[in-house]
Amino acid sequence: MLTPVHFFSHGSTMMLGEESTSASYWKSCGDEALKNGIKGVIVMGAHWDCYGDQIQVSTNAQPGKSPVAYVHPEKYVDYALNPDIPTAQRVISMLAAAGFNASGNESFDWIHDVYLILIRMFPAQCPPTTIVSLNARYDPHFHLKVGSTLRSLRGEGYLLIGTGGAVHNLYRNRWAPMLRFRDNFAQETPPEAWALEFRQSVEDVLLKTSGPALRRAMTRLMKHPHYRDAHATDDHFMAAMFVAGAAGDAQDEGSRAVLGAETWELTNMCNSQFTIHSAV
Repeated sequence: MLTPVHFFSHGSTMMLGEESTSASYWKSCGDEALKNGIKGVIVMGAHWDCYGDQIQVSTNAQPGKSPVAYVHPEKYVDYALNPDIPTAQRVISMLAAAGFNASGNESFDWIHDVYLILIRMFPAQCPPTTIVSLNARYDPHFHLKVGSTLRSLRGEGYLLIGTGGAVHNLYRNRWAPMLRFRDNFAQETPPEAWALEFRQSVEDVLLKTSGPALRRAMTRLMKHPHYRDAHATDDHFMAAMFVAGAAGDAQDEGSRAVLGAETWELTNMCNSQFTIHSAV
């Protein structure tokens, strides 16, 4: 039995500070993971990337936390991180064996895209966690291969998570309510058509395809007419490629995906939360 794979849209920093249906869903996924005795978490975020052909894995045994804007420090400063160094070294070896220029990074401090999710999923205690970087060329096939290389760890009880965004274009968000009133959920107007259209396309891909078809459909989304409207930069969509790689093998044909929650922020940011369950 393989562990599920999650594609979580972490949204703005205020998703750590404010309650939402997404936060409730993250907690339910964490509870389920603990109930099933996961060995650890392997996560690819959106805020750490490497130049050239590099990909790195965090090997910092005592990482700090990057500050979180608009969130009171009591929400995160005392949360003890739990880096899984042995698994990090194993992941480096697996990636290197697959042809990646992979190495460890002993000075990387964790960023909110990762620990925001972990705090919401596992508020009592951080599980052993391994963080894998992006590559700054943002090649979708590169990140698919990263996910497919690490897919076998699902059979050993590791939970694989991509934390990015379904619709994440900071330039097209409506920031005024958050800046003036600290209200990230204000919807003074409906989301714009491009955001609704791309959001629906992401849902269609994840809920209506599986196996290798999922991988093909996910990469095609980067050619969607509204992709660049929905993602001014590619970083937050690479997590979806990682997830498609980890859950898009031929043996994953027929796997069941669910849209567990969805939270709109800043008018045009769509934080969709997807889980792909094992086909077995």
